[in-house]
Amino acid sequence: MYGDEIHLWLHRIRAERLRHEAHEAPQSHRRTRPARTRPARARALRTRLGWTLVEVGLRLATPRLPQSGLTARFDH
Repeated sequence: MYGDEIHLWLHRIRAERLRHEAHEAPQSHRRTRPARTRPARARALRTRLGWTLVEVGLRLATPRLPQSGLTARFDH
């Protein structure tokens, strides 16, 4: 209703002010380095660790099937 329109107007005003401040900011405060500065080895390790964590999470989230009595006796 009316609150939604006011919220959108306030959001637009704030976004415009932030854009204006960013445009006037000195160049030294802006990010200058390239996005991919990590060595390939570090990226590969991070990727491997991430997929390992995904696998562990999936194993924890998947319910285990009940074992039959025969296999349970020979597990000791």
